[in-house]
Amino acid sequence: GRGPRGPTPPTPPHPGAPGSGHLSFYRKLCYGIGGVPNQVASSAIAFYLQLFLLDVAQIPAAQVSLVLFGGKVSGAAADPLAGFLINRSRRTGSGRLMPWVLGCTPFIALAYFFLWFLPPFTTLRGLWYTTLYCLFQALATFVQVPYTALTMLLTPNPKERDSATAYRMTLEMAGTLMGATIHGLIVSGAHGSHRCKEDVLPGEVAVSPNATRLYFIAAAVVALTYPVCSTLLYLGVKERSDPSTPASGQGLGFLAGLGLTVRHRPYLKLVVSFLFISAAVQVEQSYLVLFCTHASQLQDHVQGMVLTILVSAVLSTPMWEWVLQRFGKRMSALGICAMVPFAILLAAVPMVPVAYVVAFVSGLSIAVSLLLPWSMLPDVVDDFQLQHQHGPGLETIFYSSYVFFTKLSGAGALGISTLSLDFAGYESGACRQSEQVVVTLKVLIGAVPTSMILIGLCILMVGPTPKVPRQANSRSLGRRTSYTLA
Repeated sequence: GRGPRGPTPPTPPHPGAPGSGHLSFYRKLCYGIGGVPNQVASSAIAFYLQLFLLDVAQIPAAQVSLVLFGGKVSGAAADPLAGFLINRSRRTGSGRLMPWVLGCTPFIALAYFFLWFLPPFTTLRGLWYTTLYCLFQALATFVQVPYTALTMLLTPNPKERDSATAYRMTLEMAGTLMGATIHGLIVSGAHGSHRCKEDVLPGEVAVSPNATRLYFIAAAVVALTYPVCSTLLYLGVKERSDPSTPASGQGLGFLAGLGLTVRHRPYLKLVVSFLFISAAVQVEQSYLVLFCTHASQLQDHVQGMVLTILVSAVLSTPMWEWVLQRFGKRMSALGICAMVPFAILLAAVPMVPVAYVVAFVSGLSIAVSLLLPWSMLPDVVDDFQLQHQHGPGLETIFYSSYVFFTKLSGAGALGISTLSLDFAGYESGACRQSEQVVVTLKVLIGAVPTSMILIGLCILMVGPTPKVPRQANSRSLGRRTSYTLA
């Protein structure tokens, strides 16, 4: 007779089957679209909010510094709070993450819209914009934290996660391009060399009703992207879950998990390095338009330079994803330093041909600086899980604390930089600024981002990088983390 049969080996799932970890193009696309609204709004804010506050709302530079610093700190403070609340929330029919994104969408759209509204009173405008910017940043955090943590729940396959991250970053860069383009084209009539042609002496220019109307229209258009893209995210992406596991709240506590994650060396190195790199990018973006308007004769080329930066970043994102896969993530980080000599060149030689070359190279560097940390974070999470074998609740801690620290560094960099303008004697609404202001703007778009990028890259290159787990291990991690936020 026949001997007893051994256990039948499991048939490996074919690509695209539920257990294979393969993500369809449609799912990756919808996932990427979910990140577009925050990038559209952040792009418009990064390039134009400071100019709007100084030259349209005409509030003093010291108050502008308070607005920017307060907003960034509010967003940073909301990150651990968002991680804590999401970590303790229970799963619903839509998952644990999706209700947070959908619930915050209408409120963040309204906050963004009124951020560009010019109130009839003048004495409390600084307080008005500080309150709205703080509210917007906090709500953006409660959208971004669950959205980015969703990466770990798409698939247990590291390559598929990297691919989904590339889709997300490409579409987010497209959103960044769309935000700066739409906002910039609409408000372009409010700025330009024609604004001061009739003024003989330096001084304030009255706020044009046309300028306030243009900013009002631009704000409404950008705010509409929130409900549209959130709906597409909800329809196209479902959170992975394991029915055999508890619904929620059975993993490591938030504070205990935070204590463990900040002591994990690969995570600590990643966070500290991108504290400097992300702050450098924020300073470069925030002061480019002011530099072109007040420290050079490039005010008529502002829109063209912004578009060049963003088109370069969008088109180069797939290339950087290939570089990540082919040469490794540490080697691809060297692409960030490409903008260093060109930023200094723009400050020294602010000519039109030089400006466009600088804009193109800056776009290449910004693309990799945005793609790299989000591609490295899942590897850090996997590395931590393999070492510590903890259960649910850690993805939101890793993602929210990373965003917290980078926002805090950006708040400090922007706040100090804007205060330096105030000390240099920046006059809100003036057609021409003093020589001290011109020199300060050159330092802010040249020396400051250069030094921060070099420091960040030196930290990133020191020490070993986390190893990507083998496919067998990634499946084990997938079974364990599938219910982490589900």
